[in-house]
Amino acid sequence: MNAPNADWIDRLVSLLGKEKVSTSAELIATHSTDKWDASHPPEAVVFAESTADVAALMRFASEHEIPVTTRGAGVGYVGGCVPIRGGIALSMMRMNRILGIHPEDGVAIVQPGVITHELQKAVRAIGWEYPPDPASLKECSIGGNIATNAGGPRCLKYGVTRSYVLGLEVVLADGRVMNIGGRLHKNKTGFDLIGLFTGSEGMLGIVTEATLRLIPKAPARAMLAAVFPEFSLAAAAVQAILNAGHLPSALEITDAFTLAAARKRLGAEVFPEGNAHLIVEVDGRPAAVAAEIDELLTLLESLGACFIERAPDEASCERIWQLRREFSYSLRDTGLTKLNEDIVVPRSKLVELVNFAQKLQRNTGIPVACFGHAGDGNIHTNLMVANYDEPSTREKADHALDQLFTWVLENGGTITGEHGIGLAKKRWLKQAIGEVSLATHHALKNALDPRGILNPGKFL
Repeated sequence: MNAPNADWIDRLVSLLGKEKVSTSAELIATHSTDKWDASHPPEAVVFAESTADVAALMRFASEHEIPVTTRGAGVGYVGGCVPIRGGIALSMMRMNRILGIHPEDGVAIVQPGVITHELQKAVRAIGWEYPPDPASLKECSIGGNIATNAGGPRCLKYGVTRSYVLGLEVVLADGRVMNIGGRLHKNKTGFDLIGLFTGSEGMLGIVTEATLRLIPKAPARAMLAAVFPEFSLAAAAVQAILNAGHLPSALEITDAFTLAAARKRLGAEVFPEGNAHLIVEVDGRPAAVAAEIDELLTLLESLGACFIERAPDEASCERIWQLRREFSYSLRDTGLTKLNEDIVVPRSKLVELVNFAQKLQRNTGIPVACFGHAGDGNIHTNLMVANYDEPSTREKADHALDQLFTWVLENGGTITGEHGIGLAKKRWLKQAIGEVSLATHHALKNALDPRGILNPGKFL
């Protein structure tokens, strides 16, 4: 790729306008990183305001072979929006309009910079729901969610982002604009190109508009928050709940290390004594929810829960969810660097995963905190590393990650459920998907981005 220069940037300003292109030191720094530790500055930051802006930019970048790294809200955990090859950081945050909410068709049409929580609030106000709910929903954008196929606690019942993407407008690497799908809830015409771009981490095209599926909002929800003396009992309760015929909207599990950090941040009285925490949420018609919560309460008591809090309404449920959302901040308060690994294992392997994490902690001296979406096996396994900036410590942490990922793959799991590969997990991709799948990824990348200008330097 050609190295950008001042003349190149001047022509970009002439093309898009000076209000949309910046080389200020502050904005360059802001667009150099995400929530992972990698950082590399772009030569310029472009703030797109329309599909036409993106298309013009990509025609220009393709002609001059300039790298373009698209950025949503910048809250990813794998370096996915770090412009590792320089060039242009393309911010989508000015494209932040909800273009339409159409309950008669069960869809919302949005630009990629819309914050997930803002869309949820807007559709809930008219009695509808957009279910995907990543923990960073108050910060993350719809475009970023689509780029990583984001999940969240309610994936067990409602599925991940891909389940709600009905149509996309995508700008390809050469500036052509493609529209795929639309307002239809069933559409089997050609290949599943929506699935191809959802989760592609900005490497195949740039989403400039999305048509998203909405569902009627459940009129009631309720929750139980249970503390167990041991993690194994909480994990067994997960399977027992499902075996009993329940399909909760969320099943969240937390280990002893995370609970200890949360008690320190939030107060010891917030979580009663015990070494595991389980959240069970159900939603539906009011009478059905009340009856199901009664059944679940009885079941959890029989499974060894030593404390159960009942949250019978929206407000009390939100209070418990807010405590759950504090877990990551509680771990950061320890002063250790949190390597947030969103691995997934079969549900039957939950106890074995935590046992392995404890063994890994003993063997390496690196504390490991496990919490997350027990219902679908997506457990955030966090290595808590002291002095991570020291080369020897980083090497030790990488070796621990090798052991973790190898165990996960050998036990039928995968190395990422919702954060993506980006830079952070690049070295493990071949091990995770195999040679033939990797070659297929390269073939798709070369077909759609033959000059390799879209988010280069990442896992391909």
